[in-house]
Amino acid sequence: MENLQTNLQKLDHYLESVRKSGVSNYINGESRQAISGEQFETISPVDLKPLARVARGDARDIDLAAKAAKAAQPEWAAMSGVQRQKILHRVADGIVAHAEEIAFLECIDTGQALRFMSKAAIRGAENFRYFADKAPSARNGLSLPTTGQANITTRYPVGPVGVITPWNTPFMLSTWKIAPALAAGCTVIHKPAEFSPVTASLLVRIAADAGLPPGVWNVVNGFGEDAGAALTQHPDVKAIAFVGESRTGSMIMKQAADSLKRFHFELGGKNPVIVFKDADLERAADAALFMIYSLNGERCTSSSRLLVEAEIYDSFMATLAERVKAIRVGHPLDPETVIGPLVHPVHEKKVLEYIEIGKADGARIAAGGKKHAGPGGGCYVEPTLFTHASNTMRVAREEIFGPVLTAIPFSSEDEAVSIANDTPYGLAAYLWTSDVTRAFRVSEKIEAGMIWVNSENVRHLDTPFGGVKASGIGRDGGDWSFDFYMETKNVSFATTTHHIPRLG
Repeated sequence: MENLQTNLQKLDHYLESVRKSGVSNYINGESRQAISGEQFETISPVDLKPLARVARGDARDIDLAAKAAKAAQPEWAAMSGVQRQKILHRVADGIVAHAEEIAFLECIDTGQALRFMSKAAIRGAENFRYFADKAPSARNGLSLPTTGQANITTRYPVGPVGVITPWNTPFMLSTWKIAPALAAGCTVIHKPAEFSPVTASLLVRIAADAGLPPGVWNVVNGFGEDAGAALTQHPDVKAIAFVGESRTGSMIMKQAADSLKRFHFELGGKNPVIVFKDADLERAADAALFMIYSLNGERCTSSSRLLVEAEIYDSFMATLAERVKAIRVGHPLDPETVIGPLVHPVHEKKVLEYIEIGKADGARIAAGGKKHAGPGGGCYVEPTLFTHASNTMRVAREEIFGPVLTAIPFSSEDEAVSIANDTPYGLAAYLWTSDVTRAFRVSEKIEAGMIWVNSENVRHLDTPFGGVKASGIGRDGGDWSFDFYMETKNVSFATTTHHIPRLG
């Protein structure tokens, strides 16, 4: 408790300015309230008490931000990659300097546990450093010679981009989208999620202090139906990078169809982890539990469906149930906490409703299954394990986005693949086996954008990140990010005096 009390005292210090001045928009290098003067209140899921008043932007604020981004675009795009590299490294330095403040604010705003959020700032800084170092070569192309012709490709920034980020790990995901956009030479209009807007305001100020020119990075807070819709439809915004629900991605595509924007969507998932009897079962259990109960289960790559070979199903479930019951639920700033409160009462209600749906459909609760009386009386839900489920149940088919694991037995390799692919989603999959030929065989058949074999989700920034089916469009990571934020141009040079047909 002493550590928790110390952390609460630190939190009061970090929240002082947030509570005093609120969370404002940031447009063309200036903090400003919404043009309408309207605000909304963000609450902490720990105790449901107000954290801050937040500027409620609408179409007028988006228009102002888009105009600022458009005006700043030529100079930022013309800046050398080496210059952008230096600025983005200074942003990373600023993030590291504010690491504890970022972690504490993220914990109290989202409910995520400090043991995970303590790494959020460091990962955000790594994102900026990685793409900073790619900035000097972002425009590099290819030489494609052929008979009588030399072709040279090059890339250039697509222009102002809209970035819409989710509420689950908002700081890290903001850096994951914005860093490559800036490295590519794009200016940005960022709309954070209304459930957790606090750290976006801190992040853009860190960037300004690092020397990012006015207008290059703008932030407009607000709701999807006004600020979000205006951003997706604005003619000066050339691309939209969105992380969130699949149905929201579909709505954005419809809203922006008339302007023919390009889209990058990182959407939902109902990701399987397949455990064969020949696997290292202790490590498989560790990975399965980590990937659903870390980050409160509020992660797109969570292993929310556990497929276990029938011969070991009962013993594996018994082991898991005991471990799930031992997972610590508590205040997010308590260093011992694994699961904190869910982000908002609206989301807590959804997760609890899914637990009741699972019980009604016939799945058995082996652990958890109800609201938890956590400190502060906030949105706490017990880590829950459903067993003896089938893939036809809603808890096996629909994204719950909470600490709920649904375990399904399978009898053969073909059945495991069939169950894994029987979903509208296709973001990630996890495979556990000691048979290397099976690993190749099964991973080839799984319909997912990313597959980890004998591993939890371990990210390597050079690799492509993204999904198939209803889980998204496009890839992040490495040069795949630049494929979205940049246009490719081909220039063809004649190297011989070739015949040109004469007309007229």
